[in-house]
Amino acid sequence: MNHSLQSLFVAACCACLLSTGCNNQGNANGERSAILNYPPYAALTDSIRQAKGPNAAGLYFRRAELLSRNNKHELAADDYRQSWQINPDEATGFRYASTLSIIGQTNKAIRVLEDCRRRYPSNTAFPSMLGELYQQSGRNQEALGIYDGMLARDSLDNEIWYEKGMLLEKIRDTVPAIAALHRAYTLQPVNTYGLELAHLYAENRNPAALPICDEILKKDSSHTLLDPFFIKGIYFSNTAQYKKAIVMFDSCIGRDWKFTDAYLEKGIAFYEQKKFDSAMSTFQMTIRVSDTYADGYYWVGRCLEATGHKDRAILYYRQALALDREFTEAAERIKRLQ
Repeated sequence: MNHSLQSLFVAACCACLLSTGCNNQGNANGERSAILNYPPYAALTDSIRQAKGPNAAGLYFRRAELLSRNNKHELAADDYRQSWQINPDEATGFRYASTLSIIGQTNKAIRVLEDCRRRYPSNTAFPSMLGELYQQSGRNQEALGIYDGMLARDSLDNEIWYEKGMLLEKIRDTVPAIAALHRAYTLQPVNTYGLELAHLYAENRNPAALPICDEILKKDSSHTLLDPFFIKGIYFSNTAQYKKAIVMFDSCIGRDWKFTDAYLEKGIAFYEQKKFDSAMSTFQMTIRVSDTYADGYYWVGRCLEATGHKDRAILYYRQALALDREFTEAAERIKRLQ
C-alpha cells in the first residue's frame, strides 16, 4: 500500500470510529430521552427544563428517587449528581453514593462519601458506608481506621463494634475479632452478634461457644433455629468429641432435612472415627439433597480411597472438580492416585 492510500485508509478508519462513537452516544442519549420524556417522568422533566438555581436541585432529586424506585439506577445516578452539584446536602450525598455503589461505580461512590465526611463530620451514615465500600475495594486497613475513628467518638456503638469484628475475622486477626464481637454482643445481645461470636469461639476450640448457643436456643420459642446446634457441633468436632458433635448435627437435620452442611460435618465426624460405612452413607445424603454439592462428592471419594477403592474415588474427585474448578484438594488427590 503506497503512502497516499495508507493515509486515506487511516483517515477512513478514524472517521468510522468517530461515527461509531457518535452513534453510540446518540443512541444512549436517545434512550435516555425516550425514558425521561414520557410518564411517569415527563412532568418532572418539563419542570427541570424551566427551573433555575436551587429549585432545580430538588426536582432532579425527586426524579432520581422516582427512577430508583423503578430500578433505573444509572439514570438516577445522573440526576443525583446534578442535584448534588447544584445543592450538595446530606440526603442527596447519601443517595448519590448509594446509587453509585448499586451500579458498581465503587471508586466514585468512595470519592463522594469522602467529600460528604468532610462536609458533614457529625453524620455517622457517611463513614459507616465508607467503611463498607473500603472493604469491598480491599482497602481493609482504611476501613479499620474508619471504624476506630467512629468508636473513639462513641464507644457504645454496637453496630460498629460488630462491623469491626467481622472485618477482623475476614482478615484472620482472630483475637481482636473476638474482642470486638464480644463487645458488640455485650452492648446488644442479639442473635446475629452472638452466633458470629460463638462461631469464632467454636473454630478456635473455645468452650465459651456453648453457653452463647444455649442462651440463644432458650429464646427460640418457635424451635426453628439451626445455627446454635451447628456451631456446638463444630466445637465438639474440633475438640474430638465426635459423638456429641453427631448429636448436634442430627438436631440440625431434624429441623431441616435439607441442611447439607450438617450432613457433611456429621459425615466428617464419622470419618475421623474411621467409621467409613457410616461416613459414606452420610456423605451420599448430601448428594441426594443437592446433586451439585461438590464437597459431598469429594468426601465420598475420601471414603472410597480410605477403603481401597481408588478408581471409584477418582471418579468422585473428578465430579467434585467438575462442579468446582477451584477445588484444589480434589485435583491434588486425583494427581496422587494416578
